[in-house]
Amino acid sequence: MFTIEHDFDATIVTLIDEGGPHLQEDVVVNAFEDCVTVTQFDPRLNEMRTITLSLVQVRDLGAALDLPEGAYQLSKPD
Repeated sequence: MFTIEHDFDATIVTLIDEGGPHLQEDVVVNAFEDCVTVTQFDPRLNEMRTITLSLVQVRDLGAALDLPEGAYQLSKPD
């Protein structure tokens, strides 16, 4: 399950784990104009953990989901 919200400066997608017996904490994805952050609560440390991806990294991640194992470099669009 997931939710989508549109705020003033970001689109926020929350991914809610509905899988098997070992559920993970919700994942919150914030898409800003210049980057994307991914946040998840870490119960071992009792704090939120955040990573930031550039838009190029997000593009590469999207492409990687549809490619077989290997190393790739996407060319810039003309």
